[in-house]
Amino acid sequence: MSTEQLLTGDPAVAVSPAAGARQVWRRLRAQPAALAGGAVLVLLILIAAAAPLLAAAEGQDPTTYHDALVDSASGGVPTGAFGGVSGAHWLGVEPGTGRDLFARLVYGAQVSLLVSVGATVVQVVIGLVIGLAAGLGNRLLDQVLAHTTDVMLALPTLVFAIALMAVVPAGFPRPLLLMLVIGLLGWGGTARVVRAQTLSLKSLDYVAAARLGGSGAWRVARRELLPSLAAPVVTYAALLLPSNVVSEAGLSFLGVGVRPPTSSWGQMLTAATTWFQADPMYVLLPSLMIFITTLSFALLGDAVRTALDPRAASRLRLGAGRRRGAAPPPDGGPGTPDGGSVAPAGGTEATA
Repeated sequence: MSTEQLLTGDPAVAVSPAAGARQVWRRLRAQPAALAGGAVLVLLILIAAAAPLLAAAEGQDPTTYHDALVDSASGGVPTGAFGGVSGAHWLGVEPGTGRDLFARLVYGAQVSLLVSVGATVVQVVIGLVIGLAAGLGNRLLDQVLAHTTDVMLALPTLVFAIALMAVVPAGFPRPLLLMLVIGLLGWGGTARVVRAQTLSLKSLDYVAAARLGGSGAWRVARRELLPSLAAPVVTYAALLLPSNVVSEAGLSFLGVGVRPPTSSWGQMLTAATTWFQADPMYVLLPSLMIFITTLSFALLGDAVRTALDPRAASRLRLGAGRRRGAAPPPDGGPGTPDGGSVAPAGGTEATA
């Protein structure tokens, strides 16, 4: 089931009011995976923010070459065990150049997290505006925007991203360019979710009353729809973040993203492909950081979806109760836990 189906497949869920902040936090605290993912993400953000301090504590920087720490006779393999790990270089050095690997990893966290968050903001803003315009506009505008969204979803995003990254002048800041390219090519899913939610919400009484009271479309969107759209949009944004981390890494890996000497995890993997046998640590470390970040975002995103959707949380509790052999809900269900059938309302017992 796709993310859009998870968010829009049940009309009743689409119009349920957003949970309060305290209630959402209480539900998140009840999920150990959410707490673990959130703690890891907070740690990664702190590492990215404190990258200059961490590199200074080690006494290194991400751009200085250390030719004496690599063996030129063997093609640039770091001298020493585990890629040159020592007291001066906590995670070793980069093959071929001797640049400090720890400093490049912590500085790479800045680029990877900044690009993924920035691209997500662009996607959410564009998708929110277009989805609201399609849901609140007339039939012609809805059809035009809906077809435009379908075209954006059908585009080969990677091919267009590579083409755009290749034609932009080299002087343009690459992290900013990555944000814009990923965001401008990836807003289709957000727009589809917002449009579906808007079509469900605008038929409700309080929205209809606001429109009959003379409120314009954008006033209705700002005051009546946006509070109810917050939950699905935040949920979808949380699920977009890991995808954008991988997109940044993939573009940098293909050589059209961040370029040296700027460090990012994907750019490090680009150089690491030729060293996976001579120096496995150089490949393992950036790959592990990407995996941990993506997994943490995914765990937190799924937990946010459950916390903001009370029906999803109740379904989880109901499923757990049935697995333990608990009784069905009081309103009756299709069958009892032991496989028998329930007598119909007329009093005649149905056969199993």
